[in-house]
Amino acid sequence: MADSIYETFPAEWQISSPELFVETHTSRIIMVRLADGTPAVVKALNETGMQEELRGAHYLDWHDGHGSIRLLAEKGNLLLLEYAGSRTLLDHLNAHGDDAATAISVDVLLKLLGNNGKGKSFAPDLRPLREQYASLFKKAEIDRKQGDASIFVEAAGIADRLLGNPADVQPLHGDVHHENILLGARGWLVIDPKGLLGDPMYDAANMFYNPVERQDLRASDQRVATMALTFSRAFNRDIRTILGYAMSHAALSASWHTEDENFEEAGRSLDVARAAQRVMASLG
Repeated sequence: MADSIYETFPAEWQISSPELFVETHTSRIIMVRLADGTPAVVKALNETGMQEELRGAHYLDWHDGHGSIRLLAEKGNLLLLEYAGSRTLLDHLNAHGDDAATAISVDVLLKLLGNNGKGKSFAPDLRPLREQYASLFKKAEIDRKQGDASIFVEAAGIADRLLGNPADVQPLHGDVHHENILLGARGWLVIDPKGLLGDPMYDAANMFYNPVERQDLRASDQRVATMALTFSRAFNRDIRTILGYAMSHAALSASWHTEDENFEEAGRSLDVARAAQRVMASLG
């Protein structure tokens, strides 16, 4: 059966009532109960997941529940995770509007920013942001050699300057968006981190790019300007830095879609980048 549970869980975890929730290209997500009846999640990583998701587990371990779910235990390819809840920030946006959702994202990001990991060292496998931007730099170089002064070229230049002068370098989630922020017993928490390392304004940048199905929000100059000002005040960072990460991240996403020959999504991503570009230009 497609929903069979064939994993063997460590006896010391004392978990029960396993139920397959979803299977992805990297893992099987299994809902379980802890010994006291509290719901939890087991993520059973496959070979791809072992290569791609352990960085995220190390991110969770470093944050230890400050703004994120807790990594409760780890053994082999199995991760035992705190259950974050079922209500997403997208649900909250749909019920209460974009500004209300943005305010919650600020609170969550502030918790993540304010954590010092209790003095723990950064995991050595966290991916540096310059590596994260590799596809954008590659696309920009192709365009440059062809004499095309594209938005990819401009965004790559902005990214290069930002990455050369980072602030508050720390472990990054790498994919903060409205469906990765959930409301549970401990409040709003992030789930499913990628595990990067760099300037935390990269995590803020992904909020401009989301929700992905709301192009009316993502590509709105007014929304970009309002969010950028909100983030600048909340995080005490220069608004041009925030907009630079917003623009370059959207262009990076477009470069990924271009590599996949998904040119429609690449175009939608570039609309987001152009909105950030216009707002930056309006600042003079």
